[in-house]
Amino acid sequence: MAKILIVEDERAINDLIKFNLELVGHTCSQVFDGAEGLSEGLKQKYDLIILDVMLPQYSGFEILEQLEGVSVIFVTAKSALQDKIKGLRLGADDYITKPFDILELVERVKAVLRRTKADTNHFVFDDIRIEFDNRRVYKNGVEIPLKPREFDLLEVLVNNRNLALSREKLLRLVWEFDYEGDTRTVDVHIQRLRQKLGISERIQTVYKTGYRFEI
Repeated sequence: MAKILIVEDERAINDLIKFNLELVGHTCSQVFDGAEGLSEGLKQKYDLIILDVMLPQYSGFEILEQLEGVSVIFVTAKSALQDKIKGLRLGADDYITKPFDILELVERVKAVLRRTKADTNHFVFDDIRIEFDNRRVYKNGVEIPLKPREFDLLEVLVNNRNLALSREKLLRLVWEFDYEGDTRTVDVHIQRLRQKLGISERIQTVYKTGYRFEI
């Protein structure tokens, strides 16, 4: 997984981002002002920096202007279009405005790391190997055929491992936002994954919420 620097002066937000990104397997470092962020970004090699714009001493924009060869996602309260355009023109890979959904941030991080090849293209647990690039799943070295939606669901669960995902959230992430249906679709596909891969103990039902893939 990736090595990520979080530059955010609000400790509660910084801690929330760190907690959730480490849950899904990333390694995170934290700093809380612009000077520390610039120093750390120049000193260490990170796969990704999550960067606030409004920081003490140096702004996120000023920091990005002095960094090279690192992916950046801005997470900021500055929601004006001109600020977003400025951030993207400076070379940011993404721009998320506060307040944000932490699961959306996890997915955006995954997308950026995929584009920059900083994230692994496979995942192994127990006797299962998932190859994301060619969308194949193996159990004890034998391929287990999955339908497209089954693979999409498995990928979302694995990418958000150890996080509780509601059925509604899974519908949006797997079947996309304009999907018109009910949450029983999720339950049916979860049951198929459990049966095909023998991972009932890994895909946990979260009472009155949805599901969590536990590692």
